[in-house]
Amino acid sequence: MNMTSTGNELLNTLREQKEMGMKGGIYHKTQIDLTYNSNHIEGSRLTHEQTRFIFETNTIGMSENEAVNVNDIIETVNHFRCVDLIIDHATEKLSAQFIKQLHGVLKSGTTDSRKSWFAVGEYKRLPNEVGGEATCHPEQVEEQMEALLADYNNGRHNLDDILDLHVRFERIHPFQDGNGRVGRLVMFKECLNAGIVPFIITDELKMFYYRGLREWGRVNGYLTDTCLTAQDQYKAILNYFRISY
Repeated sequence: MNMTSTGNELLNTLREQKEMGMKGGIYHKTQIDLTYNSNHIEGSRLTHEQTRFIFETNTIGMSENEAVNVNDIIETVNHFRCVDLIIDHATEKLSAQFIKQLHGVLKSGTTDSRKSWFAVGEYKRLPNEVGGEATCHPEQVEEQMEALLADYNNGRHNLDDILDLHVRFERIHPFQDGNGRVGRLVMFKECLNAGIVPFIITDELKMFYYRGLREWGRVNGYLTDTCLTAQDQYKAILNYFRISY
């Protein structure tokens, strides 16, 4: 793990505040906003306030007669651990092992982890679709992931490179479930590594984000514009906390 100073003020601040256990700063806000939005896109019914409660107090606020899916709680706690992982390992070369580690942490202790056919922390065993679209067959995943990472790790990266990585990852869909969240975590990590302001896809941007994923390769501007909008939102947060970028 490379935890030395990077010359990247945001990454250094995230690491410092993480180690301090500081509340109310950029690390605190990033953890809650990234976890809430990424889980919410995938169907979690926890509110932003409940997500904040879990992070801050390790408890959950519930109104009378409210039912909460236990998996939503477990995956929220697990996602906090995944955010810590991408901060700790931000400057390391992206690897299949690290991507599998993110998936293993995200799905640990969920009902999926108790299914014999569900490979937690490993590539999928059964074919699946995403949004009605075909994805890579299980027996081809390892080869396609190796090719993707070999292409990506060959040089420096700009925003287009990171978005292309994300789209190709989602189209391979290497895991049985959790691909969207792992993919967005990887995208955030790679922005930190490249010194690019990262971004959080919010619920309001979800449909534009899905359109961008679908149209990438035909009209790349859809995804680029959506992510630039999300990036502007994160820049506003950085401005509030007086973090240069």
